[in-house]
Amino acid sequence: MVADRLDRYIARNVLAAIVVVQLVLLGLDLVIAFINDLKDVEGGYGAFDVLLYLGMRMPWRFYQYAPVAVLIGALIGLGSMASSNELTVMRAAGRSLMRILWSVMKPIVLVIVVVLLIAEYVSPRTEQFAEAWRLEQMSGEGAVLTQRGGWQREGEVFYRFGAIRADDTVIDLTRYRFDGQRLVEATHAARAVWTEGEWVLQEAEVTRFFDQRTEAVQHARLAWETDLTPEQLYRLLRDVESQAPSELWAYASYLSNQGLSATQPLLHFWQKMLMPVTMASLVLVAASFVFGPLRTVAAGTRVFYGVIVGLSFKYLQDLLAPASTVFGFSPVWAVLTPTLACVGVGLYLLRRTG
Repeated sequence: MVADRLDRYIARNVLAAIVVVQLVLLGLDLVIAFINDLKDVEGGYGAFDVLLYLGMRMPWRFYQYAPVAVLIGALIGLGSMASSNELTVMRAAGRSLMRILWSVMKPIVLVIVVVLLIAEYVSPRTEQFAEAWRLEQMSGEGAVLTQRGGWQREGEVFYRFGAIRADDTVIDLTRYRFDGQRLVEATHAARAVWTEGEWVLQEAEVTRFFDQRTEAVQHARLAWETDLTPEQLYRLLRDVESQAPSELWAYASYLSNQGLSATQPLLHFWQKMLMPVTMASLVLVAASFVFGPLRTVAAGTRVFYGVIVGLSFKYLQDLLAPASTVFGFSPVWAVLTPTLACVGVGLYLLRRTG
């Protein structure tokens, strides 16, 4: 009974610290982003609309800051108990270090479940809706859903997309068809509209290339035969980071089936799916600081070192992400290497503590 109460006490302190840190981080980010986005205020898009837009993006920000909040929250929660000698009393009463760590991990499981649910079901939809809403406020009805262009290959056909609107209309589409190394046809359409499960090109110009001549034909409407769906185009043109794990896996499978590199979607997929291991490793580092070399320093110093570790972790992942593309190693290792480094450092410091 006493052991259960201690578990709940430790878990409550750590979880409360994580929640407070997350709220502080989100509040600071909101203020900075609001000031930065005020430059976009024009016409029907005012300061209050900026605030609404940033509010819609809060789930994505919550997901982004979760690992840092867990690290700093665990440092503050455990550090406050260490400063009041509560952890010392617990250990003197026979509570092992591993049992205390298990008590700390319990609220982290709850945080992990919430973060994964947000990453899969909430943030991809709120990001998509927020972007569409913002662009419609700035440009009116039928605004583009994304302004990011993109290229795509499908067999011997290459596509360039300008943008895609919220009503499943592709803007500025160019199609290049090859026969081996030879370009045989180029098509440019002002729009491609998704109608009754099929794509229709509007205001299309088809140019065919022959050995001695070229031939251009104008079409008001032209059927577009492709396996691409609006959902796949959204994945192509949307920011990969904001997509759900299931969307990233589907996108990576599509690219692999086309013989293309799927490193980027797989990298972000594994970052999301290995989030539990990442958070557990950061908690281990936080615990090693409290029980190890930083147990006698001020709370502010612990937080400072925690921020340094968190930033180092993020920068190492950001460095390994393009490295996996350049050197061709698995994206899993780009995610796991910083995590394993944190686990190694944490276990080493805890082992020295005894």
